[in-house]
Parts: sequence; structure tokens; C-alpha cells
Amino acid sequence: MTEITATCPLDAKITHSAGLMSGMLEMYDPARIAVAWTGGKDSTVVLALLREVMKAKGLETPLALSIDTGVKFSEVMAFRDRLALEWGVEVKVIRPDVDIKLYPVAEDPVTCCADLKIKPLQKAIEDFEIDLLLTGIRRDEHPSRAGRKYLEVRNDPDHTLLNPILEWTEMDIWSFTTMHRIPHCELYDQGYRSLGCKPCTALAGSGSEREGRSAGKEKNLELLTSLGYF
Repeated sequence: MTEITATCPLDAKITHSAGLMSGMLEMYDPARIAVAWTGGKDSTVVLALLREVMKAKGLETPLALSIDTGVKFSEVMAFRDRLALEWGVEVKVIRPDVDIKLYPVAEDPVTCCADLKIKPLQKAIEDFEIDLLLTGIRRDEHPSRAGRKYLEVRNDPDHTLLNPILEWTEMDIWSFTTMHRIPHCELYDQGYRSLGCKPCTALAGSGSEREGRSAGKEKNLELLTSLGYF
């Protein structure tokens, strides 16, 4: 198989990503595979690809796990619900076990992400018996993701991450989205380039894609990954 890098044509990346998904469907019970779907552009592309791969194999529409921290953009959550209905995707909405009205949101980004995202995700993986979780992370998003692998074995609970679009670029995502008429959240049309929780997301400038994300979280992204984040 030809080595895939960020400079490869998009068609080659699509074939590679779909091939990874197809191979995993032979190794894992499809009922125990899920997409970590944020409602953002990247994980929506992963969901769209997996949906087509599964359809080609005569399999049901994939399961999606979606974390609703209680402080997400309402536009993102509404987009997720609309598209799930349109595509017939079963979405397990995961919520943290905290009173969000009393919780000190974003005061400590590591603790906040752990409580609102990581712990609920870990519980959901265990509760829904997920063996393989697909993510929409990309190497070029953040320095801490440059060395990530396509397959990553994790514990607490035991499961494997598949990161099928690691070599894709932001331009690849939008090219694929446009080419295949994949719906996207309207916030991207307003200038957002990376969507997280509302208190930690601002409009991006002309710099890096994640420029609008919380600096406190961004500098601790490697630590958060070690704790169970994507």
C-alpha cells in the first residue's frame, strides 16, 4: 500500500481512510463500533465515510457517541440532531454527571475537560460496550497530534481508537465536504474554523485552525489525550 502523507492527493486519502474502516469492520463486531461525533466538520466527514463503507457491505448505519457538555453551541447540537435524522444515524448523547449551572466551567481547563468530556466518554464506552471508536482528529491541527497513530489501544475502559483521517488537511475536509455535498454547521460560515464548547471557542483569525480555541486547553492537549481525550 502506498504511504499516505499530507501531500498526497485527496482521492488517495479517501481510499486509504475507507480502506482502514473496511478492514476494521472485518476485525470488530459492527455493533460495537462507534464514531465520536462532535457535530464538527472533521467527525462529520468520518461519519459520512463510515456510513458509505458500511452501506457497501450491507451493514446498518453506524452508531455515534456525541458528548453534550451543557455548554456546547446550540447551533452545533441542532445541526447534529438534524443530520442524524436525515441520515438515520443512531446517536447516543452523553452528558456529564454535574450540575452545569453550578459547575465552574473553564476555570481549570484540564479539570473541566476531564469532568465534562473525558469521564462521560469513558463511561459511555463501557456502558455501550464499544470496542472501536473512530475519531476525526488530524495531524496538522495541533503539534501534540503530529505523532498520533491510526490505531491506538487504550484502557480504562479497554477499547481501540481508529483515527482514519490523520493525514487529511483542513482544505481536504472542505474539499470533500463540498464535493460530496456533506452538510455542515452554519457556524463555519460565520468564520469559526474549529468548534469546541462555547466558553472556550472564539472566531479564528488568519492563523492556525485552532487559534480560536482556549489557550489553556490547547497547551494541555497532550495531557488531556493521556487522560482519555481524543
